[in-house]
Amino acid sequence: AEHQHVRYNPLRDDWVLVSAHRVKRPWQGQLEKPPPEDVPRWDPKNPLCPGATRANGEVNPQYEGTFVFPNDFPALQPDAPEPDDSGHPLFRAAPARGECKVMCFHPWSDLTLPLMSLPEIRAVIDAWAELAAELGASYPWVQIFENKGAMMGCSNPHPHCQVWASSFLPNEALLEDRTQRQHLSQHGVPMLLEYAEQEARRKERLVVENADWLVVVPYWATWPYQTLLLPRRHVCRLQDLSDSERDSLASIMQRLLIKYDNLFEVSFPYSMGWHGAPTGPYLEEDCRHWQLHAHYYPPLLRSATVRKFMVGYEMLAQVQRDLTPEQAAERLRSLPEVHYK
Repeated sequence: AEHQHVRYNPLRDDWVLVSAHRVKRPWQGQLEKPPPEDVPRWDPKNPLCPGATRANGEVNPQYEGTFVFPNDFPALQPDAPEPDDSGHPLFRAAPARGECKVMCFHPWSDLTLPLMSLPEIRAVIDAWAELAAELGASYPWVQIFENKGAMMGCSNPHPHCQVWASSFLPNEALLEDRTQRQHLSQHGVPMLLEYAEQEARRKERLVVENADWLVVVPYWATWPYQTLLLPRRHVCRLQDLSDSERDSLASIMQRLLIKYDNLFEVSFPYSMGWHGAPTGPYLEEDCRHWQLHAHYYPPLLRSATVRKFMVGYEMLAQVQRDLTPEQAAERLRSLPEVHYK
């Protein structure tokens, strides 16, 4: 807690520098603007609201729950042509095809996940699982992710996430596939299943837990209040969760996100995403080395206006953090589970 050291991240096969004493340094850098508190519940000019017109001219239905539609500005399309051959190994390109969808969590723009009811959060989880199964029937990777808050690049305050399905395994998926496969081969147990059991026993990085899930600030966390959401049983994909596991997932997500908001009494920004076993052609392969999990990467460090920047040393050498994961977990763990609002 007092002296710098490096910690190994077995999931990414890299290291993070922990320099806990640096959190005490004075800050005269950039101060962020807190997110607006006056988001209108419904705005006819907001393209994600029920009944609003989107950029492509389509009108949203008067949806009352979740709403999924094709991204009007997709990063991946199913019919992209083959790239030309450069004729040199230093200039390689490969095909990239896929589909991109947007999923609205709720018809109200001012209702984020921690403020939604458990049945409403459960509906989001069911929609996630349905999309993962539907797109995963043909695509090797389905990335469900939420960018929350303008600080994390979110361009619309309406509660929503994105789902990108790709014809290839992205870099993070390839890396986690390799490290988890190696761990199972060497130790005979899925890495994150063993890790969850260890964290449940040690408890020093535990934030919240229930019968089916636990949330920890991982031993190798990069972002100040980064968390890892893990199932207790071995499960490979989101669509494999039972009804009771989906209910308990809704509960633990709500508890975690309320704690996040309560930390600095602000609608807490983050990027989160689900990682599970690859799909498409991998559905017929042995993926026992995979364990379903969700990453939460929040940028805030000291307050609602001071964020952690990944620059300089982080970009040119390796990632570095200014407080220990144990300190971050203790602070999150001690927060109330009733929303400050």
